[in-house]
Amino acid sequence: MNWSKEAEKALSRVPFFVRKRVKKRVEEEASRHMANEVTIEHVHTSQKRFLNRMEDEVKGFQVETCFGPTGCPNRAVNSDGLPQKIEQKLTHRNMKEFLKKKVGGPLKLHHEFRVSVSDCPNACSRPQIVDLGLIGACRPEVSDESCTDCGACVEICKENAISVQDGVPLMDDSKCISCGQCIQACPTGTLREGTKGYRILIGGKLGRHPRLATELPGIHGLEEALTIVDRCLDHYQRHCLKGERFGEILSREGRI
Repeated sequence: MNWSKEAEKALSRVPFFVRKRVKKRVEEEASRHMANEVTIEHVHTSQKRFLNRMEDEVKGFQVETCFGPTGCPNRAVNSDGLPQKIEQKLTHRNMKEFLKKKVGGPLKLHHEFRVSVSDCPNACSRPQIVDLGLIGACRPEVSDESCTDCGACVEICKENAISVQDGVPLMDDSKCISCGQCIQACPTGTLREGTKGYRILIGGKLGRHPRLATELPGIHGLEEALTIVDRCLDHYQRHCLKGERFGEILSREGRI
C-alpha cells in the first residue's frame, strides 16, 4: 500500500522494535476506510488506538529476523526455519500469561521477551540489544588445496584477520568474526568451511540502563543453539520477578 510522505515521516519516528507492528496496524486502518493511500490521519487514529489498548498488542515475545531469507549475499548460514522454531518454543511457554502473573498490572511492549536472529555478523536485526541474539557464523579453515597467493581472501576481509605467508593463509582468531566471506572469495578451495552455526548473545537491552549483550563462548550448531535457547528461557522464567529484562536477571542472578 502507498504511503503519503507525511505518513512515512511519522512512521520513521516510531521506535524500531515496534515499527513493523505499527505499520501493519496503520495499513489495516487505511483498508477499513477503503483508502488507496495511507495518510497522516490513519497514523494518528492508529496511534491513539495502539496506546489506549497496548495490552491487546502485547504478544509476550518478539522474534526479529534480518534480510537473509530474501536472498542476502552476506549470509554465513541459512537460518530459514530457526526463527519459527524459536517462536514455537516461546508460544508453548505461554509468555503473555506468564508475564501477566509477574507484572501484576497492564502489560507494555517493553515487557516482551525479545529474540533476534541474524544470518551474518552484519547483524541487521540488532541481536546485540535484545534478550537473546543469534548471529550466523562460518569459521574458515585451511584445506589441502594449494594456495596461489592471489590475495582474494586478504582483500575481502574487512577485519584484517587473514595474511598469506609462504603460500599458506594464516588466520588471526582474535580478529576473525566468522563471516565466511573469505571462503566464498577463495578461487582454489584452499579456504573451506570449518565450524558453522551460531554465535549466541544474551542479556542485551535498551531503556534507562542500556547494555550490550554478552556473547557466550563458541559457535553452536542448530540443535545446540536451540538447547541454549531453552536454557535461557528456563533461567528467565525461573528468576523473573516483575517482567524485567533478561539482562537485569543475569546481573542479579548470574549467567545460565
